[in-house]
Amino acid sequence: MKQGGASAAVALRFFLPPERLRPFVTTLYHMEISGAEEQPVEDWLHPEWANLRIIPGRTVEAGIGETPLERMPRAVITGPTSVATRFRARTGRSWGIGLMPLGWARLTDAPASAYADRYADAEADPSFARLRALCACVASERGDIIAERDAMLSELGVLLARPVPREAAILRAEKALTDPSHHSVAELAQALGQSPRTTERFCSRVFGFSPQLLLRRQRFVRSLAKFMLDPSLKWIDTLDSHYHDQAHFVRDFRRFMTMPPSRYAKLPHPVLAAAAHARMAVAGEAMQVLQQPRGD
Repeated sequence: MKQGGASAAVALRFFLPPERLRPFVTTLYHMEISGAEEQPVEDWLHPEWANLRIIPGRTVEAGIGETPLERMPRAVITGPTSVATRFRARTGRSWGIGLMPLGWARLTDAPASAYADRYADAEADPSFARLRALCACVASERGDIIAERDAMLSELGVLLARPVPREAAILRAEKALTDPSHHSVAELAQALGQSPRTTERFCSRVFGFSPQLLLRRQRFVRSLAKFMLDPSLKWIDTLDSHYHDQAHFVRDFRRFMTMPPSRYAKLPHPVLAAAAHARMAVAGEAMQVLQQPRGD
């Protein structure tokens, strides 16, 4: 692919975790970029759940929303996001671990709201001290992908063995949020057997945002996923059924991606286009927040 006159290649591999870890982890994914020493690959990551990314060579710069690009730490954990993340990546590789809200709850005592739309150094922030052994599973810029994957899965099996309060409620909420039939906060609260006020507090602590914003994000990502899988579609053909019209969708697009859809469509998406197809093939959904939770 061409990126600013330079030739770059993006290789992505997605792995589903074993069944016992699927209530907590969406996928593990490995990205390797070559031929981008002088001209980095650039893309915009859509809103999603929390992720831990391990970047041995620290070859990635990123900024959430309108914040300036910064060089990411070797192990960066990002809380749930409600706005796009712009990033630039030079030649190098990285691992990512997508976390369901229930996975976040088991791995850290910090409420999701404390890290919503922000990132932290997972090896320095005391909130993530339990993850240091997990981060150490990727030790160098060159490694055996399968061995690293298996080491991370083994460590995750230990870390995720700790139950937390209200797990059944968290899982019910995850399932309700990924159900496109739920359109309003009242419908979501009814599905959870809670009052709207309790649902507001619960969603903010566990998912990082208000239920209204979460539902709005899900509606938007369902539409964006269709475009990422088939960029030949017109935006009007991607709209989720809960959108009133295209103007309604454009407002959401500006809110979540910090630009109008026309500009986004003209930009190259060397990482996210490949990721949508690779994730779809492995996990059955093009984007992390659309992945159905597993568990009883």
